Amino acid sequence: MNKIASLFTLLFLAAATFAEAQQQKKIPRIGYLDGVARTNAYRKDTFRQGLRQLGYAEEKDFVIEYRSADGKVDRLNELAAELVRLKVDVIVTAGPTTTRAAKAATATIPIVMIAVGDPVGNGFVASLAHPGGNITGLSNLAPEISGKQLELLKETVPKLSRVAVLWTSTVGQALQLREIGLAAGPLSVQLQSLDVLGPKDIETAFRAASEQRAEAFIVFGGPILNTKIILEYVVKIRLPAIYPQSQYVEDGGLMSYGVNVTDLDRRVATYVDKILKGAKPADLPVEQPRKFEFIINLKAAKQIGLTIPPNVLVRADMVIK
Repeated sequence: MNKIASLFTLLFLAAATFAEAQQQKKIPRIGYLDGVARTNAYRKDTFRQGLRQLGYAEEKDFVIEYRSADGKVDRLNELAAELVRLKVDVIVTAGPTTTRAAKAATATIPIVMIAVGDPVGNGFVASLAHPGGNITGLSNLAPEISGKQLELLKETVPKLSRVAVLWTSTVGQALQLREIGLAAGPLSVQLQSLDVLGPKDIETAFRAASEQRAEAFIVFGGPILNTKIILEYVVKIRLPAIYPQSQYVEDGGLMSYGVNVTDLDRRVATYVDKILKGAKPADLPVEQPRKFEFIINLKAAKQIGLTIPPNVLVRADMVIK
């Protein structure tokens, strides 16, 4: 009888130990760093959806530590350092500026970037095929997009001859600027390059565009230009403009052509999944965009007295009426 009692005691202790181990199971913590909460909130939700599709349950299989600079880029280094202090298992970064902040904060915690235009030129990875460090992820490297944006703008406004290009040199957009320059000649369009390095440069850029009699705008995007202020200026002066992401058009912009960022946000979950299962960022090649989208806002066109030609309208992936 004592032997049976001893056996039950051992089984009970083993079960208790197993239960305690299960309770102490470490839930992975994912840091998510972005620069502009307004435009990136939906992106975070898409990322979470991607994790759920891979079988993860939030709070049970992962916890997201979400940090946003709310447009105040100078706060990113502080927020990145905070995620490092929390000892997150991986950091997801939305864009080049946030990736640079995370890179400065840690050389050991894996970083998965989303929508970085030139990862090699920015110094984030050694090459797309062999990242070589603690950073990998998804690039929106497709510099030819800027040339396509100019073509669409010219087809929409056939008499167009002067276009102002709003860009930011510190976020790796030089390739885009070069491509749009190559496209401008054959289209007989003169470009005005306006490098917007901070919020204080926005008004100056639009004043310069007005002085040079710009007839339209191309906006490259980025943390500085990814704001409603840009839309407000463009709407105020009633000129056509094309943007890199659908969010601009949904907020009242005329049209956008660029990488389907929603696809990137969903795909980034596969990188996080692999890293949580033991893969090293150095061994995971950086992927380039697969999907692109062209969106037109007819209401915005009507507000500036512009009629979208049928040959342009028919090519849109989405038309907002």
